Amino acid sequence: MLNEVERWLTTRSWSVTDRPLHQLLAAKQRTKQTVSVVLPALNEEETVGDIVAIIRHDLMQQVPLVDEIVVVDSGSTDRTSQVAAAAGATVVHRDEILPRIPTVPGKGEVLWRSLLVTSGDIVCFIDADLKEFSSDFVAGIVGPLLTEPGVDLVKAMYDRPLGGAAGQGGRVTELMARPLLNMHWPQLAGFVQPLGGEYAARRSLLEQLPFPVGYGIELGMLVDALHLVGLDALAQVDVGVRKHRHQDGQALGRMSAAIYRTAQLRLARGHLIRPALTQFERGASGFEPRTYSVDTEERPPMVEIAEYAERKVA
Repeated sequence: MLNEVERWLTTRSWSVTDRPLHQLLAAKQRTKQTVSVVLPALNEEETVGDIVAIIRHDLMQQVPLVDEIVVVDSGSTDRTSQVAAAAGATVVHRDEILPRIPTVPGKGEVLWRSLLVTSGDIVCFIDADLKEFSSDFVAGIVGPLLTEPGVDLVKAMYDRPLGGAAGQGGRVTELMARPLLNMHWPQLAGFVQPLGGEYAARRSLLEQLPFPVGYGIELGMLVDALHLVGLDALAQVDVGVRKHRHQDGQALGRMSAAIYRTAQLRLARGHLIRPALTQFERGASGFEPRTYSVDTEERPPMVEIAEYAERKVA
């Protein structure tokens, strides 16, 4: 490990217990920063309501740390929107945001558009499929942004159990993202959960970054933020244990391909190699190929969008 990373681990890796809520509230009142929480959601009616309710109770009603909770529905066919709204979130459909630009499927697409329907100086992203959710996830990653002026982006770190086994979740992280980062961006080797969906950042950083539209968003954002603001502006906070719905192996393969393509673009910005992934499923006559396109589109930095610029002026 680089000496720079070892030093970073001692100065930019914290625990949620390092900053109690009263300290965060005092820092928020002193700096007058506002906080938005965004949940990208697709068919998450079983979990989204509890997450919203816990954040509202703990961090809006008991302690006024969060200013708004926005759930961006990316095309759910279940009751995600109704459940989220009933729990107290502002719900916006992905297709209603910036209709001038046609939407494409993908998590990064939703996060990018969320910048247009939130107002916080700090934007906190939380996945909507978390189980046994704790508001520590929000308070933990927002904390350094309120108390450390030199920090611009904070990732959550946690244990990810799989099938009862501790630390066995995050298969794409261990098999794809961590090797990529260690080989090509070793300054980022200290991140425990580089692909985790729980992170917070200053709007002033997010609006300058391109957003891969799909699963490459987390790796792309880390790499781009490193180049834009440097390692010391990045941090991570231990928030405990993360439990969520796990995907099957083929879905993870497609995720890995998108992440690899995101890395490839940042390594070379070269010619398109083959933006597709073929996998196999056993059918009536043997193994049958299934080919999926790999996300290659990226949204430009939000500051380049006229509607966003007009909103800032207004």
